[in-house]
Amino acid sequence: MSSTVPPRSVVRQRAEWMRPVDEKILETMRDEGNMTPSALEQLDVTVANYASNRLSKMANYGLVERVAQGLYRITEEGAAFLDEELDANELESAEDSE
Repeated sequence: MSSTVPPRSVVRQRAEWMRPVDEKILETMRDEGNMTPSALEQLDVTVANYASNRLSKMANYGLVERVAQGLYRITEEGAAFLDEELDANELESAEDSE
């Protein structure tokens, strides 16, 4: 009898506004640190223009934050989402709260 536990599949609670590439961007940022859209393109995550759009969207919901112009880092909320500790549907848009 084997005591090996089979790996569980990751089931993150993505919000309607999220795209599959958002998870890949967040995973890359968690592994590599602060990122620019160009760096994400160089790492073959997605093209820079699309990365820029997605980073802006995720910053609006608090999964990443802008450190400087064009430079972003993952937030505690972003890490919690990746760790399945946060349902992204619970996040509110900064634009909606204005």
